[in-house]
Amino acid sequence: MSNTTCHETRIVCIRHGQSTFNAAHKLGGGDPGLLDARLTELGQAQARAARDRLRAIPFELVVVSPLTRAIETAAILFGEHPSRPHVLVEVLHRECQESSCDVGRAASEIAAEFPHLDVGHLPEIWWHAEPGCEVGGYPVEPRPLFDARVAAFRDWLRARPERTIAVVGHGTFFYHLTGTFLENCGTIELDLDAAPAAA
Repeated sequence: MSNTTCHETRIVCIRHGQSTFNAAHKLGGGDPGLLDARLTELGQAQARAARDRLRAIPFELVVVSPLTRAIETAAILFGEHPSRPHVLVEVLHRECQESSCDVGRAASEIAAEFPHLDVGHLPEIWWHAEPGCEVGGYPVEPRPLFDARVAAFRDWLRARPERTIAVVGHGTFFYHLTGTFLENCGTIELDLDAAPAAA
């Protein structure tokens, strides 16, 4: 008899479209101080182009970071997806917190702006905000905590029952998860059985 809990899961990681932080950072001049950066018009266009590439995949679940640029990207990618996948906001794969754009907004603010999303399971302050962790004016997540979070997200994905999952998230997090740095709206398939990417 086959083990019904053991099945091949297809996981497609998708980085968000260009954000206002990405655009400003490209011009140089250090951290522009854009908390929880949103998509630019180019970022929205990138998401629309990626949407067409993803339509044929029968996603059951979309896992999205609670950072606004990821939520906006997921809304464009999957708002009218033919499979009508369930959308789940999950804090484990928020970005490695090292810049202003990685500092989030309160769960109540997200709920007010995106009422179609269920964020009731999130704490009001869900990003790293421990006293004394500020660098350059913004809280920075210690590397050991980030590494533990990447490993925990792998385990979380492994425990999911769905067979086809989209993960909408962030460049640095996906680099440590997959070993590949994705361009905005770039995609890569994650093999949970492969060795974790070297830091």
